[in-house]
Amino acid sequence: MIVRAITLAGALSGAVGLSQFPEFSQQYLQRLSGAVDELRVMAVAFDLSATTAGLTRQEALAEIGGSAFQDDLRNTLSERLSRYDRLKSDYDGLSGASPLGRLARPWRFADPELSRRTWQEFRPAVPVTADGLICAGIGFGAGWLVLSLLFAGAGRVLRRRRIA
Repeated sequence: MIVRAITLAGALSGAVGLSQFPEFSQQYLQRLSGAVDELRVMAVAFDLSATTAGLTRQEALAEIGGSAFQDDLRNTLSERLSRYDRLKSDYDGLSGASPLGRLARPWRFADPELSRRTWQEFRPAVPVTADGLICAGIGFGAGWLVLSLLFAGAGRVLRRRRIA
């Protein structure tokens, strides 16, 4: 009886937790869009300067260097350009997707800074959309399944110890 109660509590926790995903993913997508827009200005200006000089992005980055300041500048530009490319790819992969489609693409939520900042500002909401209710159902099932498997495994181990 206790195992069923704990399993039900885990399933309900999964339902409540995952029901928040549609709203969290929407807020993450908004932050992602802002970050892409901000970095796009720098990336387009750098790429235009490189093209005007007859260089690719990588060739232009390789041209920057020689002093500690220039090496730091090159490294900073390289990191920002890489981040822009990564975030733009994530945005392109998430922007047209429904909340359930975004749920199937967890690797697109990989930017630690954006995830942290989104989580800091996130406020849970009651899931009244179909997507929120479906996510709650998935969370309920996942919570139930995980705890059922854990208790079943623990039960087998305990039975083997009693037999031995």
